[in-house]
Amino acid sequence: MTTPKVTTVRLQRMARAYRQSGALMAAVELGLFTAVANGARDRNAVAERLGVTELNADRIVTYCLGAGLLEQIDGALKNAPDVERFLVQDKTAYAGDWMLFTKPDWNEWGVLAEHLKNTDDPVVLGAYAEWTVDDARKYHSATYAIGMGAGSRFVKLVDLSARNKIIDIGGGSGAYCINAAKAHPHIKAVVLDLPPVVEVAREFIAANGVSAQVEAQACDFTRDPFPDGADVAIMASNQSLYGGDFIREVLRKAFAALEPGGEMHFIGHLLNAERTGPAETATWALDQAIKHGTGHAHSVADIRRYFEDAGFSEIWDGDFLPNMLEWVRAVKPA
Repeated sequence: MTTPKVTTVRLQRMARAYRQSGALMAAVELGLFTAVANGARDRNAVAERLGVTELNADRIVTYCLGAGLLEQIDGALKNAPDVERFLVQDKTAYAGDWMLFTKPDWNEWGVLAEHLKNTDDPVVLGAYAEWTVDDARKYHSATYAIGMGAGSRFVKLVDLSARNKIIDIGGGSGAYCINAAKAHPHIKAVVLDLPPVVEVAREFIAANGVSAQVEAQACDFTRDPFPDGADVAIMASNQSLYGGDFIREVLRKAFAALEPGGEMHFIGHLLNAERTGPAETATWALDQAIKHGTGHAHSVADIRRYFEDAGFSEIWDGDFLPNMLEWVRAVKPA
């Protein structure tokens, strides 16, 4: 057998991947996929709907066809199934804001090497420690649709019928608690987060009509105890903001707050046991270099060990969302 020739193809594609991000974001910002869903079936119609030249319509449509975002059937444009579901405005599952969520960091990723050379002491929570209510509203408006999808999945996968009180640690918009309250009218829930985030969470809670069941409470995880009497604790999609010692302390406090027999669920981007991937997980940790925070990537094995150190038992891990989010859950011994 001959040894495969080593080429630069993979490296070139990685080096220019920002072009793919830029094209997707531009298509979302222009409303291309909404236009196609609403009847723009060729490049000329796209140009008219989007208010761009026919030349530029051809450029963006051709890219989206090549990337599999658009399909062409009998000469007519059509959105790919995932695009039709998530990138057409006014649809319930619209996630366009989430696709644009990291765009404000675009320039900073271009100077990542400079951030990595920064030797100043990092700050717990990094840039998030200085958030205003406006910052929190922009962030959680972008992440809300994805969060509600994850919260809906959670209440389908976890039997909460015999549970009474949930605490969501760093719960953001309150999506997990909102979904739990809608599915189980007897459940009470508390969203714990930074004061500016709490103000925004209350808006989402009220908009979903569950204010009688769900409250948002300001909490400094470095100092404040967690509300007692809970039999479910959740920590989801925020682990890359924190270092290992911080997460250990959070799990110890959660253990103290839970009733005997209570369960804790840890959901997020986690590394494999060898800490060799996936790359997507590592990018969230790299982002903390830009934010100048203390967070880093954690493996499933790390989280299991943190649970053990806190006193939990019956520790289990698996997929929450295949190829995206891992799930570690544990129980406080009765």
